[in-house]
Amino acid sequence: MSSVSSVAVPPPAGAPPSPGPTTRLRRLRAGAASLGPAFVAAVAYVDPGNVATNASAGARYGYLLVWVVVVANAMAGLVQYLSAKLGLVTGRTLPELLGQRLGRVARLAYWAQAELVAAATDLAEVLGGAIALHVLFGLPPLGGALVVGAVSTALLLTQDRGGQRRFERVVIGLLAVVAVGFVAGLLVAPPSPSATVAGLLPRFADSGSVLLATGIVGATVMPHAIYLHSALSRDRFGHPSGPERLRLLAATRVDVSVAMTLAGLVNLAILLLGASALAGSSADSIEDVHAAVGGTLGEVVAVLFAVGLLASGLASTSVGCYAGSVVMAGLLHRRVPVLVRRVVTVVPALLLLAAGMDPDRALVVSQVALSFGLPFALVPLVLLTARRSVLGEHANRRATTAAAVVVTVCVITLNALLTYLTFG
Repeated sequence: MSSVSSVAVPPPAGAPPSPGPTTRLRRLRAGAASLGPAFVAAVAYVDPGNVATNASAGARYGYLLVWVVVVANAMAGLVQYLSAKLGLVTGRTLPELLGQRLGRVARLAYWAQAELVAAATDLAEVLGGAIALHVLFGLPPLGGALVVGAVSTALLLTQDRGGQRRFERVVIGLLAVVAVGFVAGLLVAPPSPSATVAGLLPRFADSGSVLLATGIVGATVMPHAIYLHSALSRDRFGHPSGPERLRLLAATRVDVSVAMTLAGLVNLAILLLGASALAGSSADSIEDVHAAVGGTLGEVVAVLFAVGLLASGLASTSVGCYAGSVVMAGLLHRRVPVLVRRVVTVVPALLLLAAGMDPDRALVVSQVALSFGLPFALVPLVLLTARRSVLGEHANRRATTAAAVVVTVCVITLNALLTYLTFG
């Protein structure tokens, strides 16, 4: 009987050495360290507007519009990656690139509409936080809005004084609270797996389901998140070149995929919660949803839901204010203190509440106002990322540009339809 001894075969000449455990661990750590910017942008996709539309869709139509949430999240993921790529490759934010290409009058007009969109964004998010404080502690809407404005200012100061990394950690922590708050109800009232899968089939029931579908898409793709993501990538990674740029682009794809998947799952959880626990209820407002959750699933789940809503309002209003400063710096070439920026965008919400406007109605109006700002963010993004003169070898491929054009046309059309149906 002959024995065969194992002999280590050396790698072929010129072949790269296989990475050892230490090298792989170092790569994993480097990849994890690159995560973060997309999570800050993803907060815009789980704001109070999303809560209202997704919960209402589930309560009224059950699992029918599951496919809309999935499609809307996929479209948002593509848009956010293009914005992140633009900032990483050019070393400029989207507002900066637009400011370089527009004349003075056009630049000021562009900034004016972006500023109105920023105010509308802040209105929705401050109101969401105020509603959460009302259901949790009984604070009047105006008092809750003042508290949200003060706390969000403190959150913004972490970015101003502690750097972007600290701000990212704070926002990611709030995003985790949002996820727990909105997913907790599914543990008490699990959704039907078969009905959820069936909801992936695109279809509508009536004109009401069409309106809610447009509302879901309209509350998903946000102008300020598009402007902001280019700045987040630029500020975190600078303007790399060569192999380092390729590595960071790959890490950015992972960052966007993970962050947008998390945001999509949270939105899906809100819709499934409405379908499994609130079916048949007339939950037209966030307060109605909270009351229905408490009546169906118990006070503990209702409190968690309200805490998630509060975290959503605080995080999203901080991110929205951050985006406003990016727009101002890019188009006007001026930076203002965080406190001044916070006051400018929170004042409209306080004035409307002081005038006695219904918070839920104000939320609807703010979402409509946001729809007017979408073309000004989406169209330039698609055009700039498709140009080799701007991105060089990293310009979009034809298939990517085609997909981005389809997304842009769909989002703009659906938001126009949402505006018409809301007022019509």
